[in-house]
Amino acid sequence: MTPAELLQRIRLGEDSALELKQVRLTDAGKVKAPHADSLSDELAALGNAGGGMLVLGVDDKSRVVTGIPLQHLDRVEDWLTALCTDRIKPPLDVLTRHLELPDATGAARPVILVEVPRSLWVHQSANGYFRRLGHAKRELAPDALARLFQQRSQARLIRFEEQEVPGCGFDDFDALLLRRFLKVEQGDPIAQLSRLHLLREVAGEPRPTVAGVLLCTTEPARWLRNAEIIAVAHTGTENDPNAQIDARDIGGPLDRQILDAFHFVQRNMRTAARKPLGRIDYPQYAVAALFEAIVNAVAHRDYSLHGQRIRLFMYSDRLEIHSPGALPNTLSLESMTRLSVPRNEVLTSLFGRYYPVEDPRLGKSFLMDRRGFGVETILRESTQLSGICPLYEQIDDLELCLTLYAAAMPTALAEGRV
Repeated sequence: MTPAELLQRIRLGEDSALELKQVRLTDAGKVKAPHADSLSDELAALGNAGGGMLVLGVDDKSRVVTGIPLQHLDRVEDWLTALCTDRIKPPLDVLTRHLELPDATGAARPVILVEVPRSLWVHQSANGYFRRLGHAKRELAPDALARLFQQRSQARLIRFEEQEVPGCGFDDFDALLLRRFLKVEQGDPIAQLSRLHLLREVAGEPRPTVAGVLLCTTEPARWLRNAEIIAVAHTGTENDPNAQIDARDIGGPLDRQILDAFHFVQRNMRTAARKPLGRIDYPQYAVAALFEAIVNAVAHRDYSLHGQRIRLFMYSDRLEIHSPGALPNTLSLESMTRLSVPRNEVLTSLFGRYYPVEDPRLGKSFLMDRRGFGVETILRESTQLSGICPLYEQIDDLELCLTLYAAAMPTALAEGRV
């Protein structure tokens, strides 16, 4: 939208997609109006509806551009960003732009244009749950709030990975990451990526989907903050910060996250060896089971849970992988060893077709085994090595925890006799 088009919108006044606010500052440059709680309600209301725009620096009654002092422009933007993070749950992602618009005398005045996309989540602001109706916010009645949660959760839990991601465009895709999906003989790249559900047409424009952002951008966490792995290694058996020996936040496209997490564990686990007739290694964890566990955590986690990341904890006697989300589609801890019911069908399908694995130790040709033997591999390989069956636990319908138990070092090696 050009400044001229924005001025025309302002002259016509507030509507269901436009909110105007005058900014008043103290002598020290601190924002005293609008009130932070009230503005959080307005922003969340736009996100809970169809999205829209907020213009800071325009009187909503007279529709006159009052502006923001140039020296305080960045401070006002920082205040706005903190408001979206601290007073709205889950945090609301907005896009800000600094513009100059003419006031009543024709003088250029700085304003901040805030673009609020239609959110994938339902947001609670300082005073409750609100939704934009007409030119004002309205508190959501219990039945309307229940319907909104149902609508958005249906989009998340059933086909969340195929939803478009607000604020992300086709140009944000990385050309090198796209190459594995494109074939010259199959024609238009946009059409090919759309067939794979990596793009979705929105208002006539190709927009990246959740799956597209996760696989085809170099920093998925720019748009999906939870798309990371937190990995921590400890020397002992407890989660003690003083006993940490290695820690890393693992980001990037999902295939890179899988490999980096796999290498993190390999780097930090003990591997005893003897060499009398050629080297024989005694690793703590079965390599095939370890790799399969990490792949499953990345492929099957619930990416709609805002702010929850995969957590990988290494201890001296065990490895824990915490994956966000309950088991999908009526799957239970008892049935998961016999059934394969993926939550993210797009991701699992692409992992099984476009991501080859060349390490013969892993016993597979692609990241995902399309036969659905992943859990069986984890249980079998781990039990054979350590003598203890891995443990799956569902924690409050919020995450699935897998514990792999470390194999004991052979007695002769432990006593230094070999």
